[in-house]
Amino acid sequence: MRAKRKSSRSSWVDPDDAPEWTDDQFDRAEIAIGGIVIRPANGTLTRPGRPRSAAPKKSVHLRLSPDVLTYFRKSGPGWQTRIDEALRKAAKLPARKA
Repeated sequence: MRAKRKSSRSSWVDPDDAPEWTDDQFDRAEIAIGGIVIRPANGTLTRPGRPRSAAPKKSVHLRLSPDVLTYFRKSGPGWQTRIDEALRKAAKLPARKA
């Protein structure tokens, strides 16, 4: 007999349990009254994520032999990067900078 799965819903969290905002967070936050922005956000709140790469990789559709694909995938996460490195080496191109 299978065990009953746990619910994926998280339990309710009281907003009063949230941590206090720091002065720095208030200084960076956007201020809006009635949906009208009085002061836009500044600092890290306006630039989420990593900076854009000067030479971003392109997405392509590539057909590979099953044994080649198995070889790279069995080495774990990062297998696509390892394929890129092997192709760069075969093409005698310099390694990509991180």
